[in-house]
Amino acid sequence: MSNPQISSMENNENGATEINTRENIESGTTDHEATTITTEHKGPDPNSWLPVTASREAKWWYSTFHNVTAMVGAGVLGLPFAMSQLGWIPGTIGIFLSWLITFYSLWQLVELHEVVPGRRFDRYPELGQYAFGEKLGYWIIMPQQTLVQVASTIVYNVTGGKSLKKFVDLVIPCLSNIKQTYFILMFICVQFVLSQTPNFNALKGVSLLAALMSFCYSMVAFVASTVRGSQHHPTSYGVRSHTTAGIIFNALNGIGTIAFAYAGHSVVLEIQATIPSTPQNPSKKPMWKGVVLAYIIVIICYISVAVSGFWAFGDLVEDDVLISLEKPRWLIAAANLMVFFHVIGSYQVFAMPVFDMIESYLVLRRNFTPGRPLRLIARSAFVDSMHHVAGHPQTKEMEFSLVRIMGTELEILH
Repeated sequence: MSNPQISSMENNENGATEINTRENIESGTTDHEATTITTEHKGPDPNSWLPVTASREAKWWYSTFHNVTAMVGAGVLGLPFAMSQLGWIPGTIGIFLSWLITFYSLWQLVELHEVVPGRRFDRYPELGQYAFGEKLGYWIIMPQQTLVQVASTIVYNVTGGKSLKKFVDLVIPCLSNIKQTYFILMFICVQFVLSQTPNFNALKGVSLLAALMSFCYSMVAFVASTVRGSQHHPTSYGVRSHTTAGIIFNALNGIGTIAFAYAGHSVVLEIQATIPSTPQNPSKKPMWKGVVLAYIIVIICYISVAVSGFWAFGDLVEDDVLISLEKPRWLIAAANLMVFFHVIGSYQVFAMPVFDMIESYLVLRRNFTPGRPLRLIARSAFVDSMHHVAGHPQTKEMEFSLVRIMGTELEILH
């Protein structure tokens, strides 16, 4: 979809887009010394209007919002269940080990964003092109990143609809007969509006709300589980299965649940692209400050929910700890509403790089004119297509497969 050539594009004085070869970049030759390939595209630098790079005015704390929104998803509510599949010690080690591994891999990506002096790798495929070559690098990275982004939006469609339905069922029981499909449609209507946000940096308000909601529903789960655990302790803290096959498969499922909880690496370069950079103050410095704060918030949420949920319910905990809690109804309803607002923001964070790919392809390869009409049509078409998948009768079963696929792809991208 995205133009493979966009990774190394610069504009000459006449407005033609020049593409420096990888060898020129590595050797440090100047534009006049380098051999360039001039495309037919005329006009302003694509980075000046593409959604990922159109605005480079982000503050360091914006990256905290975006990273928390991308990472602390509703999957945190499944961590007590993962603990019940692994046990106290393996489960706790797994959470901390995954935190350390993903923290290190994210640090690598932040450093690689400007590994070449004077050049920024604003998109994941661009870094792949530098590492593996123009075509090979693009086709190694782009399909995997796109799969993660698209699968995420599908899962968020379903999660948003389910959470909103659960909220309505608890608050207005007389409306409980309304099908989940209609709640997914309501979620999609919100996305139609938000998808017209011009660029990634303009999502900061949405990301802030989503990040706050993710922290709040994590704390709701933590406090409610702690209160429940203080009133009643389960009789068993062992693993859920006692057969060899059951223990093995449960352990693998638990590890996958924990690994999937640390999402967000597939949008790190795009988040960093919104931060200004100068030779004296490269973007990695403010980005790293935001990442450190985000990861502190992440581990607080994950450990508090995982430990309190497993402590309160033992091996009887459900795959969503809110289901196990049940009461008080108003608190569980509020938590589900928080999940709804969180995934609204998460959807946009993961969709923005896809919008960037679509628009770069349509303008640079199909000669469409960049602007609001293109944005309205292209992004609305994407949101609508994701709605058709999410609203399909089989999507409920597909969701679990997508979660596993996303977990695998994220590990590959790391």
